[in-house]
Amino acid sequence: MSESSSSGLSRRELLKTTGRVAAATGLAGMIVPKVHAAESNTIQVALVGCGGRGTGAAVNALSTTSGPTKLVAMADVFPKKLHGSYDALKAQFAETPNKIDVADDRKFVSFDGYKQAMDCLNPGDVVIMATPPGFRWVHFNYAIDKGLNVFMEKPTTVDGPTTRKMLELADKSVAKNLKVGVGLMCRHCTARQELHDRIKNDEIGDIVLMRAYRAAGPTAHAFALPKPADFSSELLYQIQEFHAFLWASGGAFSDFLIHNIDECCWMKDAWPVEAKGFGGRHYRGDFIDQNFDTYTTEYTFADGSKFMLEGRTVEGCYPEFASYAHGSKGSAVISTAGHSPARCRIYRGQKMDSADLAWRCKQPEPNPYQLEWDHLMQAIREDKPYNECRRGAEASLVTSMGRLACHTGQVVTYDQMLAHDHEFAPDIDKLTMDSPAPLLAGSDGKYAVPQPGINKTREY
Repeated sequence: MSESSSSGLSRRELLKTTGRVAAATGLAGMIVPKVHAAESNTIQVALVGCGGRGTGAAVNALSTTSGPTKLVAMADVFPKKLHGSYDALKAQFAETPNKIDVADDRKFVSFDGYKQAMDCLNPGDVVIMATPPGFRWVHFNYAIDKGLNVFMEKPTTVDGPTTRKMLELADKSVAKNLKVGVGLMCRHCTARQELHDRIKNDEIGDIVLMRAYRAAGPTAHAFALPKPADFSSELLYQIQEFHAFLWASGGAFSDFLIHNIDECCWMKDAWPVEAKGFGGRHYRGDFIDQNFDTYTTEYTFADGSKFMLEGRTVEGCYPEFASYAHGSKGSAVISTAGHSPARCRIYRGQKMDSADLAWRCKQPEPNPYQLEWDHLMQAIREDKPYNECRRGAEASLVTSMGRLACHTGQVVTYDQMLAHDHEFAPDIDKLTMDSPAPLLAGSDGKYAVPQPGINKTREY
């Protein structure tokens, strides 16, 4: 399921615009080089989660030029999504049909489908995890046991308890020499990498303030209407509308703002130690999701410097999707309008006026969605250490820290977020098609929403 907004490129949009011209990257893996270095050198891939993000990731995986890859299994809880993804991939690779080898008996529609899809792989093959984030630790645990390399979409955790689980799994995956990529592709952007190096070389001085904005209209599934009468399963309804429910995705805050958070923290080379935040729900009408429409978060780093994050999904307001850094000597544009191209720039002052431009990145920029696969594939085929799981979990935790601050109206520290005891879906690994949803609606058909100042320790 893709994001869509009034500005920026989504995974789905990138699939449309760049997938046709050979996204020269791929997802693949092996624990020991000899696993795939013998006769065919073909790395098998399984796709778990067949929405727009998963389908886009599969395109990248199968478009790699460093060695042959083949999609052999798919899993989802919605047959329509699975078959739609399969048809799209078949069309995408019509000229190389051998890349898609998913027989009907390797298409799995169930909550255990992730196991069945991974069971089709050999140790050293790769699984793409692109389901709603709440399921990430469950699927990752099974992949580690199977000896599979992994690409997992962001965020990788949605609360404190699942972050603790993911950090334990990170250590376990490193011990098994598994290669793990996380879909925070901005870190693979060449323009941002050069900007990071220039900041480290003191070109803007000490960073004292960062600002980031993701302001758009209603985005993806963040605004959810009541379950249709013909939709029999409450659980499947919430999974379909996963951005609307904190247990499934961490909500709009976690799923949409994590990229801005991660790229800014990267430029600072630090995670913030605390957060305080504000937000509210406006013009709700018939929408029953758990999200706020506006979020303002002040993150503080250990040195006292600040990072201001603004999120808004209100129709009719001006849009902005960008991140900025202000230093003691100058300022920088981290990203301009969405994820790619970044169009990074450095200015000699704080006004960011063209007359004071000191540096701009080269254009055109390589696509970071492709580059993250290039880097992962290189590490896999050359058996180099490569594991982004811990960093992905930490970025997810910092995102949850800001969300908890906004939803409770309290100052929340990094350590408090990590130790927090509210696990949104503690039995998520036991769900079946007949299970009740982790969150139940009240008698009025609406779901519990954050109440800052009233619920001071939990988000709902």
